[in-house]
Amino acid sequence: MNVMITGAAGGLGRALANECGSRGFNLFLTDVNEDGLLSIKLGLERQFNVTVTTKSCDLTNAESVDKMLAIIDKYGIRFDMLLNIAGLDFEGEFIGRDREKLVKIVMLNNAATLRITHAIIKRRRPGKHFTIVFVSSLASMFPMPLKATYAASKRFLLDFAASLRQELKKEDVNVLALCPGGMVTTQETLCSIKAQGFWGNVTTNPLEDVARNTIDRALAGRSIYVPGIPNRLLSFFGKIMPRSWVAAVVYWRWNNAQSKWLNHN
Repeated sequence: MNVMITGAAGGLGRALANECGSRGFNLFLTDVNEDGLLSIKLGLERQFNVTVTTKSCDLTNAESVDKMLAIIDKYGIRFDMLLNIAGLDFEGEFIGRDREKLVKIVMLNNAATLRITHAIIKRRRPGKHFTIVFVSSLASMFPMPLKATYAASKRFLLDFAASLRQELKKEDVNVLALCPGGMVTTQETLCSIKAQGFWGNVTTNPLEDVARNTIDRALAGRSIYVPGIPNRLLSFFGKIMPRSWVAAVVYWRWNNAQSKWLNHN
């Protein structure tokens, strides 16, 4: 099986690359971090004896993506699975953030994900089942004051995944939306989780567990995966409560948490 992973040098991307490598899957890894890609390539090839190809790429830049696709086409690489992991967020209130940073969230989380998904669907292995994973978020299920742009970008991916899944059923393509709570992927996210106290701890998921269960569910044809019982309960209550109430509760929680975290930094 040939698997492409975007954002492969980061926390979840790296965990998924390790999970796929342990299953004997061949990998095409991309990220803006060229050194990180080389490091994980060497580790995966040594540990699992799989074929790992890497290409650094800025997915928000169409020319950079086209150069990567030219390499894929040159060697006739065709894929069985696409894991869309690349994404980002910037903490803080909307008017307090730099304008271009806010735009960058949408450019990577949404526009770049659409760009690479469209390209790789056309490069799937002929006549074989194809699987796509989008990394949405638990945040996609709520109105999220103080994380408004990020949550909205992840809601886009959740809805897009459901729509694309239905659209591509006839093509033998399955689409899974992964909606995790917190994950310790960087020192920054660790500080953010700690600032949330109890709720940060109970909604945080171990990377390795999320990676393993995501691949299992994707291959089983599932449509959505919310890791952790507390997160599934929160998503349920978020659906039945008035959205204005949810927004008020979320604002209260995040205002306290972000004040602690941003002041600490």
